[in-house]
Amino acid sequence: MQGVGFRYFAQEAALREGLHGWVINREDGVVEALAEGERDAVERFEWKLRRGPSSARVEEVFVDEDVPAGRTGGFVIK
Repeated sequence: MQGVGFRYFAQEAALREGLHGWVINREDGVVEALAEGERDAVERFEWKLRRGPSSARVEEVFVDEDVPAGRTGGFVIK
């Protein structure tokens, strides 16, 4: 489960790293994100999501690596 601010936290973290992609609240209460960019930036983003904002309690983070698709357009909240 996530609080209201987790998606905004993820978006800010992604934009600071120059990543492209999206973040969404799923119906089951899980936050799902897709991020694309430089490997080091994606790793820093993942680390930030594992910590979450100060008001969050992150229980698990699952990572699937995939071939970059060349996304552009910033990082949006769906």
